[in-house]
Amino acid sequence: MALPVSQQAKYWGIATAIFLIILWFLGDVILPFVLGGAIAYCLDPLADRLERAGCSRTVAVSIITLVAMMIFILLILLVIPTLVQQTSQLIDTAPELFERLQAFVTERFPSLGDEDSTIRKQLLAIGETIQSKGGELVNGLLSSALGLINVIVLLVVVPVVAFYLLLDWDNMTAKVDDLLPREHTTTIRRIARDIDRTLASFIRGQGTVCLVLGTYYAIALMLAGLNFGLVVGFIAGLISFIPYVGALVGGVLAIGLAVFQFWGEWVSIGIVAGIFALGQFFEGNILTPKLVGNSIGLHPVWLIFALSVFGSLFGFVGMLVAVPVAAILGVLARYAIERYKESPLYRGLSTDD
Repeated sequence: MALPVSQQAKYWGIATAIFLIILWFLGDVILPFVLGGAIAYCLDPLADRLERAGCSRTVAVSIITLVAMMIFILLILLVIPTLVQQTSQLIDTAPELFERLQAFVTERFPSLGDEDSTIRKQLLAIGETIQSKGGELVNGLLSSALGLINVIVLLVVVPVVAFYLLLDWDNMTAKVDDLLPREHTTTIRRIARDIDRTLASFIRGQGTVCLVLGTYYAIALMLAGLNFGLVVGFIAGLISFIPYVGALVGGVLAIGLAVFQFWGEWVSIGIVAGIFALGQFFEGNILTPKLVGNSIGLHPVWLIFALSVFGSLFGFVGMLVAVPVAAILGVLARYAIERYKESPLYRGLSTDD
């Protein structure tokens, strides 16, 4: 005899509450496992392709691991030191940039040069805040991320967890499928396929888009001679998963820096603006249609809301799981709406149209 719907909802509600409580209390402890699971999920299709090409699962995972280690070592040696250096320089230079902005505004609008001017006070306050808080932020990140324990955890535990999860991914999914309630197996599998399709489109596809755009912006801005081009490209690529936000923030930051650096050299400023215009054209017409598609169903506002809520509740781990959870909730919401439209509550008691 099947359990009543209300009782099933109670059990699943309790399970969800327990999961959230565990996430709340464990916090950063589960960070390596969350990262390892995300890496394994993203790399599983590549491992499957290598298996279809004739490799065993162990050989396929070993090849992926070796390639990933080589890429990571190159990043450590070539990119990350420059990124940290430029970030520190940008924070130290921020007050000077705001002073030059203040001088420009004062020259164009002399009435704002008064020491009691609200805009002048705000500009000074912003510059001082960026320098103090930005320095504290960088020092905090460096002290926490480069601590011996955290380095061991991130550089050793995450790859090990990702390796073993990737190695046993198919077995784990088969065991989870075997534990599904038999009465709802078909429905759960259908929802799971929709969730996987959404996650694959967004996380794998959009992650690739962010990586390509970030690399393009960083290299192009550095070749254009823009100071801090690597930092601007990294920021623009990192937040490109929110449509238009990455290009808007990165474009404003890059063009603003270009105005201060190349004032009077309008060709150089135009080149910087053209880099972002070309990046937007490339993203909208080639990258996103090919890699992401148009049916992921994740609205930008919903993504921002999920990032804000989960980041506030669970910190950095919450921000990592915000997008997957938002995708899952989106799929469940669409399924619930579909069932609602099939129910008498929506269609009424009469079966006639």
